[in-house]
Amino acid sequence: MDLELGGKVVLVTGGSDGLGAAVARRLVREGAKVALCARGVERLEATADSLRAEGGDVLTVQADVSKAWQVEHFVDAAHARFGRVDALVNNAGSAAARPFLSVTDAEWEEDLNLKLFAAVRASRQALPFIRESGGGAIVNVLAISAKTPGAHSTPSSVSRAAGMALTKALSKEFGPHGVRVNAVLVGIIESGQWVRRAQEVGKPVESFQTEMARHAGIPLGRVGRAEEFADLVAFLLSPRGGYISGAAINVDGGLSAAV
Repeated sequence: MDLELGGKVVLVTGGSDGLGAAVARRLVREGAKVALCARGVERLEATADSLRAEGGDVLTVQADVSKAWQVEHFVDAAHARFGRVDALVNNAGSAAARPFLSVTDAEWEEDLNLKLFAAVRASRQALPFIRESGGGAIVNVLAISAKTPGAHSTPSSVSRAAGMALTKALSKEFGPHGVRVNAVLVGIIESGQWVRRAQEVGKPVESFQTEMARHAGIPLGRVGRAEEFADLVAFLLSPRGGYISGAAINVDGGLSAAV
């Protein structure tokens, strides 16, 4: 299926590895131009180099999305380089789940700044450009805990739930302007953080992920592949997903109790 993304300009936050890099690779293979930002410049440039080796037109901007001016600079730099913005993937973020009474005000603020306000700021900066290009799409990458928060899931579950509300609100407000806004809620999927966790406990990545799937009770019996996540994101960004907006779609192997 041709996703009709050739020549489109897509911005991806947290694009240096894991899910963000997988999305960027899928987009490049569809012929899209991609702008990536991340805090770690070495991994960011390594990912960009591999995408360029595949023929990708890629811009990299070192940015900490928890800092407003750096998010704004990333979006503006992409527009200056490519002359347009067609889509945005708000992917930056990390898991943070602890007992409620152990989470300090500073930790709440840090989590909300990274997961919610980064998406707010990137969307606010990108939306005028997306409208200017004739419409496009935003995908907010969240987690299944946004729908089904459990014990010891704060602060992330609350930040992610706010991201789901942001998704719906933006889809209502900007739909008349040709902008579709959706969320993808991930379960346990291959990512850089799981590789690092496996290394910390001294286990091979594959066996560590198999144990995670078994312990979590994933109905499909395995951890998701980053490419499977990227395929859905690319579809939602594309004209082929042109009548999907305001949706929050689980990519979790059936793990979530909520549809």
